[in-house]
Amino acid sequence: MSRVNYLGRTGQGNCRRTTNQSFTAFVGIDWADKKHDVCVQSADSETREFSVIPHKVEMINDWAQSLIQRFGSPIAVAVELSKGPIVSALQKFDCFVICPINPLTLAKYRQAFTPSRAKDDPTNAEFAVDILLRHPDRFKPLRPQSMEMRALATLVEQRRRGLTKKIVSLTACALH
Repeated sequence: MSRVNYLGRTGQGNCRRTTNQSFTAFVGIDWADKKHDVCVQSADSETREFSVIPHKVEMINDWAQSLIQRFGSPIAVAVELSKGPIVSALQKFDCFVICPINPLTLAKYRQAFTPSRAKDDPTNAEFAVDILLRHPDRFKPLRPQSMEMRALATLVEQRRRGLTKKIVSLTACALH
């Protein structure tokens, strides 16, 4: 598999890789409450693929696993926030380098190329990939969570699912 190498100066701390590693793919995510529009570009291709992921933890996990199987590691992810459900879901995996993009930066970038100011989610995801590819030195990646924090997040998620099932069950009993 071919890789695009992004070498930054040591200690610079940006979305260019500061090691000899290089990204295998670039992902742009336009997040929303119910769904996430995604644009994916392999490092060895100019072709971009678009998809939509429902806002469900299991679906996000399945999608993330499929990216890992397809591209390996590391994968650069551009998203308009530095925390939230989609970011938390991706931080469980070591292979994602999450590069938050200020929503205003992305809006201005979109405005430069869409004078009509028309906005749509797939295009926003594509602009996120584009801006990350063209200006990787402008975005500081999120620091990966420690193994302990990832383990704790998994336990909290499992507990939340268990409580949700119990609440649904109790509600169903109360209605009968």
